[in-house]
Amino acid sequence: MYAKGMSQRDISAHIEDMYGIPLSASLVSKMTDKIIPLVEQWQNRALEERYPFIFMDAIHYKVKHDNRIVKKAAYVVLGINLEGFKDILGIWIGENESSKFWLKILTDLRNRGVKKVDIFSVDGLTGFKEAILASYPDSIIQRCVIHQIRSSTKYVSYKDIKPLMKDLKAVYKAPNEEEAYRTLELFKEHWNHHYPTCVKSWYENWDVISPFFKYSENIRKIMYTTNIIENLHRKFRKITKGKLYLVPIWH
Repeated sequence: MYAKGMSQRDISAHIEDMYGIPLSASLVSKMTDKIIPLVEQWQNRALEERYPFIFMDAIHYKVKHDNRIVKKAAYVVLGINLEGFKDILGIWIGENESSKFWLKILTDLRNRGVKKVDIFSVDGLTGFKEAILASYPDSIIQRCVIHQIRSSTKYVSYKDIKPLMKDLKAVYKAPNEEEAYRTLELFKEHWNHHYPTCVKSWYENWDVISPFFKYSENIRKIMYTTNIIENLHRKFRKITKGKLYLVPIWH
């Protein structure tokens, strides 16, 4: 019941309703504390030496900590191994998302045995690229195109968003990088006068937006967005909706 997202008080009330046995929330807490060694063991387990894909993103929660409600970030790393299976490599709890904390996580992954990552798919957090290259200098970094679109178009007028998005789609749906860049130049000619910040963002981030063009259509679908890990986050939110948790032990 605890793993399914029920609070300690909910569990206590449920047991008493079903079986007529009083079970205090503090006793439930002592029972669920038995899980902690298993969590530690999982969090520190050895990992595979190579992952073709690793996705990294954070999900934010309001949690109870020292009798206060605070906002914490759960940093989630999801890998796809050489056999094509997905695996959550770890979940770390920290403050609001930062590249400095991600660097700590990347160092932990290396210490647990991950020697090579072919492609990192991430959002546009400032400093993400530098943090990854510090630990895995030979890896390819792919910025999520969906995050790039959201970031670059947030100040675009409602009346212009549809035609602008049509032109942007022609860029990231191009068959190869050469054609994509040529289309980006046309996009600049059309929209730079109205939305220079939007256009500038695509040029400034082109080195981390464009890597997926080098791959086949099947691989592009995997790497050019962080949908895989965002789908996982939706499952987490479904389980934890309306619940307040004590901050877990992995920091």
